[in-house]
Amino acid sequence: MMLLLPNSTAGARVSHAEPLEWEERSPCVEGIIPVIYYSVLLGLGLPVNILTVIALSRLAARTKKSSYWYLLALTASDILTQVIIIFMGFILQMAILAREVPHTFIHTVNVLEFAANHASIWVTVLLTADRYVALCHPLRYRMLSYPERTRKIIAAVFGTALATGIPFYWWLDIWHDSQPPTTVDKVLKWVHCFTMYFVPCSIFLATNSVIVCKLKWGKRVDGHRRRVGKTIAMLMAVTTVFTVLWAPRTFVILFHLYMGSTNNDQRLHMALNLANMIAMLNTTVNFFFYCFVSKTFRRTASEVIRSCSPFCTGHGQPPANGGFLHSALKPLGLLENVSL
Repeated sequence: MMLLLPNSTAGARVSHAEPLEWEERSPCVEGIIPVIYYSVLLGLGLPVNILTVIALSRLAARTKKSSYWYLLALTASDILTQVIIIFMGFILQMAILAREVPHTFIHTVNVLEFAANHASIWVTVLLTADRYVALCHPLRYRMLSYPERTRKIIAAVFGTALATGIPFYWWLDIWHDSQPPTTVDKVLKWVHCFTMYFVPCSIFLATNSVIVCKLKWGKRVDGHRRRVGKTIAMLMAVTTVFTVLWAPRTFVILFHLYMGSTNNDQRLHMALNLANMIAMLNTTVNFFFYCFVSKTFRRTASEVIRSCSPFCTGHGQPPANGGFLHSALKPLGLLENVSL
């Protein structure tokens, strides 16, 4: 079932006296399914990510592990993506207001959207590099990695992400791209695809391959192999899911750039809409990976839920026997340093 928005193509064809207004508005035919999907994704994903932030914050404060800060930054960037892209960019701007917003607001949201995307992917690259050094060069890792330095690196990444989002103020909205792309638009789209997909995925492939080869030929005890196996499984899950979920959007953008327009081909519009929906799913799934791999994270998340629940015994206070605290002080299985 498709709903025709007030600023859709049909409305634009009524009068040819206002070409500028037509160019500033989206000619999209939005469906009810994307509206429901993004609403559910935001309603479920945002609380889950907030829970993850609280749990990782407690673990980072208790264990002083640098890797917790990378996971915390990754979750924070996922929250920014959900608020800026899903809520502001789609639900508010396109579905509720039907693009009846100032031109400057649209392009400012573009900057924030790309900044959030850049922060999310490059924090993931940092996490991959951190795990590579920890597993393949443990002595060097102990000298180089500590929380204060990690926080500075993360702050630099977020600042750089915001700066690199500024050029996308001039991003030509694919939804109302009725004219052939300009040189600036082509450059921005290629830069976006390289910085958001091709370069990070190449780094993931290279580092994961080196890690697997290193561990395959290394001689370690079985207990160590089991711990490292969880680390590798977690790392590959996060990077592989990103690669799979963002692939459709990347290739649809490039196909649109050279082969067609969403104005002229409704199938292309639907493909891009579906690709965006798949890509945004990446902002929600990490919590379930953490729960699946790490018993410590599950216990910490349970502690957060109990502490916020008025129905828990002792008014939501954690157990006083210290058993859980001892467990929580242990590093997350996927973040353990490699033993010497």
